[in-house]
Amino acid sequence: MQPDAYWIDKARVRASFERAAHTYDAAAILQKTVREEMLSRLDLVKMSPQAILDAGCGTGQGTFALQKRFSHAHMISLDLALGMLQRTQAQTPPLQRWLAKLTNKQNLVCADIESLPLANASVDMVWSNLALQWCNELDHAFTEIKRVLKPNGLVMFSTFGPDTLKELRMASAPKDAAQDVTHISRFIDMHDIGDAMTRAGFSAPVLDVEYFTLTYDDVKSVMRDLKSIGAHNATAGRARGLAGKGFLKQIESRYEQFRQDGKLPATFEVIYGHAWKPEQTPELQAGYAPVHFKSR
Repeated sequence: MQPDAYWIDKARVRASFERAAHTYDAAAILQKTVREEMLSRLDLVKMSPQAILDAGCGTGQGTFALQKRFSHAHMISLDLALGMLQRTQAQTPPLQRWLAKLTNKQNLVCADIESLPLANASVDMVWSNLALQWCNELDHAFTEIKRVLKPNGLVMFSTFGPDTLKELRMASAPKDAAQDVTHISRFIDMHDIGDAMTRAGFSAPVLDVEYFTLTYDDVKSVMRDLKSIGAHNATAGRARGLAGKGFLKQIESRYEQFRQDGKLPATFEVIYGHAWKPEQTPELQAGYAPVHFKSR
């Protein structure tokens, strides 16, 4: 069976992030902003986790921030790209590296969020900053996250919503609507994410959304930033081979309609979510369960 045109090619995702490992931190401005927002939300959480999984850790900046906040917690950094984990290891403070050796605990794991190589009920918190958008089956991802969480454990995440890169999506849309070519990933709506969390058995998920607009002088700068953080088109329906000059000129021409105050915008819809794993999976009355959506 042919995969959906928007099916994510994980091998391409891994290769893209491998190449971006050394340029990621300098370009990941939005990722840093979202990480800081997520950390501020932890101020309202009363818990002392003994083990935390940073799922999709990138270069480890979230791992380091969580370790600073929860100094006694065992941090597990997981990423699909080995290069990102190597970068995480290289930036890990010497004391933390020494403690990891002393305790013989596994700190770095190269794996997919949709198939976590962790034991059942082994961590108190799963943290994931802008990584879930690379999953093909959110149901699988949330089921795995719930499996590795201890009862009363917390999942806290951010991911991209459907308005992300809407300008680039419109500028790169095929002239012929019948063409089955994809240029931008398909991002999942907040309500569908909430439904997936409920199906996985999380207790009363809470989700909200925030919009960010980055501005650029030209389209090449937009592309350069995306390349620097490894955000290449990895969909099954992507065009194979190099894009021609005509296609790039088409994008540049179409993108101009969005220029404001001399700058080109790039919109990012960021969805935040958190939920707790209940001690026992509640029975759903008539197939319903509460999902809370907060306005910003």
